[in-house]
Amino acid sequence: MSQDKPRKGPAQGPAASRTAAGAARRSGSVHAALADEIGSRIVRGDYPPGSILPNEAQWSQTFDVSRSAVREAIKMLMAKSLLASRPKVGSRVEPRERWNLLDRDVLAWYATSPGRDTFMRTVQEFRYIIEPEATAFAALRRSDEQMEEISGACRAMAAATSLEERTHADTRFHLAILRAAGNDLLVPLGVLIETAFDHLFRYVTREGDDLDHAQKLHEAIERNIRLRRPDAARNAVRRLLANTDKIIGPYPGQSSD
Repeated sequence: MSQDKPRKGPAQGPAASRTAAGAARRSGSVHAALADEIGSRIVRGDYPPGSILPNEAQWSQTFDVSRSAVREAIKMLMAKSLLASRPKVGSRVEPRERWNLLDRDVLAWYATSPGRDTFMRTVQEFRYIIEPEATAFAALRRSDEQMEEISGACRAMAAATSLEERTHADTRFHLAILRAAGNDLLVPLGVLIETAFDHLFRYVTREGDDLDHAQKLHEAIERNIRLRRPDAARNAVRRLLANTDKIIGPYPGQSSD
């Protein structure tokens, strides 16, 4: 299995910014590339909450793009609740608690920021809250079609020959379980957190030293859902989560034992 290197943070400096913007211009998505670059800088802390961003003219010069492209990028970031714009003040970075952390782009920026460890533990805590009970419900409610989706993703994990393939199958496996739980609120929630799962599973797969053991833990979950054993399925998920804890490290104040 290939061992991909962690993605590096966005390049710094006007020259790098202009290069990125030039590539985006050729693909026809300049404002999206600008939003990606500025959003990344905000989430990683270059512009902390309360900061006033450079104005349109300054961004336009830095990225060598039109002011209209800058305006569209800023609108995108406002829609994600990272920024608020006020007359005669400019664009101010919103408090972190207002950010839409369920937005795919914001999750991706968060996952590759210097606060990545906190991000992964946050996702892991979310999994503890949701997955054990969702899996127990899936064991009770899953249809044959949903079971095949879960089983197929599990098989794809075992057969994967690259980090990308295994991560994609791992994410499919867990989202399929959420859908099979039969709760209408979990379906859109699963779609929203797909990016978070993908980043966590990519890290865990790359850093884990026993993929065979991890695969067996997933197969135990699949088997207990298939056999409609809710209690056993719930416990199997908890064993998988405990294994992930060993890879991402203890939470602050938590023993590593």
